[in-house]
Amino acid sequence: MAGLTAFLGRNLLGAELTKIQITSFAVLKTADPPYSALEGRKIVGVERFGKFVSLDAEGIHFIFHLAKAGWLRYTEQPSQTQLRMGGSNIAARLGFTKSDGSTHVGVDLTEAGTRKSLAVYVVHNPLDVPGIATLGPDPLSPAFTEETLAGILSTSAHQIKGLLRSQSVIAGIGNAYSDEILHAARISPFAIAKSLDKNTTRVLYESIESVLGAAVAAAVGKASNELKDTKRNTMRVHGRAGQPCPVCGTTIREVSFADTALQYCPGCQTNGKILADRRTSRFLK
Repeated sequence: MAGLTAFLGRNLLGAELTKIQITSFAVLKTADPPYSALEGRKIVGVERFGKFVSLDAEGIHFIFHLAKAGWLRYTEQPSQTQLRMGGSNIAARLGFTKSDGSTHVGVDLTEAGTRKSLAVYVVHNPLDVPGIATLGPDPLSPAFTEETLAGILSTSAHQIKGLLRSQSVIAGIGNAYSDEILHAARISPFAIAKSLDKNTTRVLYESIESVLGAAVAAAVGKASNELKDTKRNTMRVHGRAGQPCPVCGTTIREVSFADTALQYCPGCQTNGKILADRRTSRFLK
């Protein structure tokens, strides 16, 4: 989300939000202030909170979480068509006039599939959003140190894959980057967090910093419609089950769950052991 936040900052700061349409009441999670209160206000800030993005419209914040199947579509030729409720995969449409007064741009929040998880909040304070109020430390913040990570790991009996994905523990690391971080650190996704020794913790910390840092660097200057491909192209194991590991050549494997899956390299991460599923596989270091 750092790349998307940076893109929106470059393109929307100073622009006036002239029109907003919500085409799915299920997506809107708040009622006060009304979303219509955003109209006529200028965007004075764009900020990321974990996987949430906030557009500060002079003290009223339009905050969204794209979830698994959501995305943002930016256009410099916005449609003036009035959208019908539930008439498309567009959940929200925002129209902006840039500071020159003559340039109009638009943003659509879209969501594919039937499972609707995309969420929009209109609030006076980002901390009024429950998911933001409970976020853990941001791994891209200078305050996130090796000692911070060690403290988190030392008291947790959870598998490291799930711990890295838990937004209340560490903000912003999702399914894809947790796979990439664990591969870079050569750690099994099923390893128990508090079992990691000091050296392994240091390697994990360095992998978090390097993987996320490289992701941010790769997204610099990219348009919103390029960010997904940029992310996908940088992945070494995530989404690449059946392909050879670029480090050791071992076939990348997958563990499927009810609504998600993880990918890992047996050669790099589990001493060659194939993890059948979380119920029958051992917890490995």
